[in-house]
Amino acid sequence: MPTEEGVVISADDKTALIQTTRSACCEGCQSRHACHTMGGGGNEMAVEAINTLGAKKGDQVVVEFSTASLMKGTFLIYMLPIICLMIGAAIGVKLSPLFDFNESTLPALTGFGAFILSILFVVLVGNRLAGKDTYKPRIIRIKKPLFPVE
Repeated sequence: MPTEEGVVISADDKTALIQTTRSACCEGCQSRHACHTMGGGGNEMAVEAINTLGAKKGDQVVVEFSTASLMKGTFLIYMLPIICLMIGAAIGVKLSPLFDFNESTLPALTGFGAFILSILFVVLVGNRLAGKDTYKPRIIRIKKPLFPVE
């Protein structure tokens, strides 16, 4: 499973806000809604993670991201819209003779219509899944305090 290291900025009993650096894994991650860019949009990020180990402010931690959620997210974001576009166009090809419609126009309309519906589906499902703990990053190890908290 993919992991990232970071420093706990703030913590409570259930979650911790962790400062980390954006990596290539972030683009297709279903948990990306739990992450927030810090400052002026650079690579520094604040990641909200489940804090079952009781990490405290200043602790250096290792955060794990579920591979299954990463794969589901990647499929949902990239593959589903393309598949829907092709299926919609194929349906348009089959329906164009029945409706005496231009054989190029109807497939384009049904293909793009299916594509747009799939994007709406991705947004709705993605927002619902982002709220579940199984799709959130989790602290798996506390390494050591990076700086002492007074």
